[in-house]
Amino acid sequence: MPVVVVATMTAKSDSVDKVRQACQQAVEAVHDEPGCQLYSLHEADGTFVFVEQWADADALTEHSKAPAIATLFGTIGELLDGAPDIKMLQPVAAGDPAKGQLRP
Repeated sequence: MPVVVVATMTAKSDSVDKVRQACQQAVEAVHDEPGCQLYSLHEADGTFVFVEQWADADALTEHSKAPAIATLFGTIGELLDGAPDIKMLQPVAAGDPAKGQLRP
């Protein structure tokens, strides 16, 4: 069963460009990871949001140990205004299934 994750990180005001660049580089590497179905980066006012979908819990576990993630957090750790907020989500059935859920 696919696993959906939303990860939110806020950059310090003087580090937004550096955090954006590091996140963009991570996306390219993560897209090649086994089990990655969606790894999408969004931004608003220095806050970066990753919307992710993994094939299963094993793929997410491997992602958390991947070199791209180690590099990302090694680069941006000191540039963030607080710890990242990472949530693993469960779908809630509602409305039109074609519009109400992520799909692989």
